[in-house]
Amino acid sequence: MKVVFLAPSYPPEMQQYTRGLAEVGAEVYGVGDAPRRSLPPQLEPYLHDYLQVPRLLDGDDVVSRVVTWLHGRSVDRVVANWEVMVETAARLRERIGVPGMSSDAVRGFRDKQVMKERVAAAGLRVPRAIRVRTIAETRAAAERIGYPLVLKPIAGAGSADTYKIEDAGQLERVLGRMNHVREASCEEYVTGDEYTFDTVCIAGKPAFENIAQYLPKPIEARSNEWISPVIITVRDMAAAKLQPGIALGRRVLGALGMGDGFTHMEWFRTAGGDAVFGEIGCRPGGAFLVDQMNYTCDIDLFREWARVVCFHEFKAPTARKYNAAIVFKRAKGRGRIVRVDGAREFIRRYRDCIVEDKLLPIGAHRRDWTKTLTSDGHLLLRHPDWDRTYQMAMEAATEITMWAE
Repeated sequence: MKVVFLAPSYPPEMQQYTRGLAEVGAEVYGVGDAPRRSLPPQLEPYLHDYLQVPRLLDGDDVVSRVVTWLHGRSVDRVVANWEVMVETAARLRERIGVPGMSSDAVRGFRDKQVMKERVAAAGLRVPRAIRVRTIAETRAAAERIGYPLVLKPIAGAGSADTYKIEDAGQLERVLGRMNHVREASCEEYVTGDEYTFDTVCIAGKPAFENIAQYLPKPIEARSNEWISPVIITVRDMAAAKLQPGIALGRRVLGALGMGDGFTHMEWFRTAGGDAVFGEIGCRPGGAFLVDQMNYTCDIDLFREWARVVCFHEFKAPTARKYNAAIVFKRAKGRGRIVRVDGAREFIRRYRDCIVEDKLLPIGAHRRDWTKTLTSDGHLLLRHPDWDRTYQMAMEAATEITMWAE
């Protein structure tokens, strides 16, 4: 099994997928923009061959260079798990004639307007949305949608450049910060709790499913520096309140023509219990969500994803043992981390439940919270009981304070 894997070293979690591919027996042909000599040493054993390209985000150039590099060598798969590379992977598959999702199918997972149109055509509830390219179009769309609304890039990743707009005055201020965005989606703001629906699919059918809850919604966490964002995977997938979201997610996969691999969907549960589609990507969730799912079930989804895309098999147990919570911390102040209040006591109380302590150490530079959800590090903990997990996560969010100066 010969697999071309686009972006095997960056973002850093891609190294785990590279490992997974190699561990299930694939020869991994990596394609990235970093020199091979600068790749992390732990990655080298998993790469059969590697092509450095000058501009990884230039799809035309990458496709051309990879075709030339292969020079007649046959490969069995072309895959990518980084959001910005999935369309290039699809184009490359079509160019060299290997199986996998088409460019048109992948477009439905990348272009948020096309995505919503295809999901709505399947009879599913989606937020009202309008594609906009100019300031005038955005103002007109806002008048049609009404406030509050959400403005975000058509082909964005995560919640970057995503804003909740309360009124026309705020819209004007936000427009001044979005000059670099070529196309955006102006859409209805949905009131309700926000969840994920994550899968590893074989031919569009979930072999593994996951639900996680955002506390608070990502758009709220992105707007308030003082918030410590929390995400908790749900152990009890049979809970009645989650069934509309699971049913919605499965139908979305069919509506968009999902093939093999990860999906990461976001959906809303309204006060009346209805499930409303948010958006979906044909790639794994970021911000250590795959690690959370691994801790939830005590499995290795990096390897199981590789087994799925290579051999259409998922062999790991799917029994859910824990709710797993990740708590991202944001330091107060600017500069270097100088102290952390409350962490020692928290760790002493809940040592048996903490599986990762990756808060930035004293002396490290504080990160820009507006550019990364992971902020200044995280704690990851788990427990079989939801209420206990929630309580610990909220304590970590409110009682641990990092300081920078």
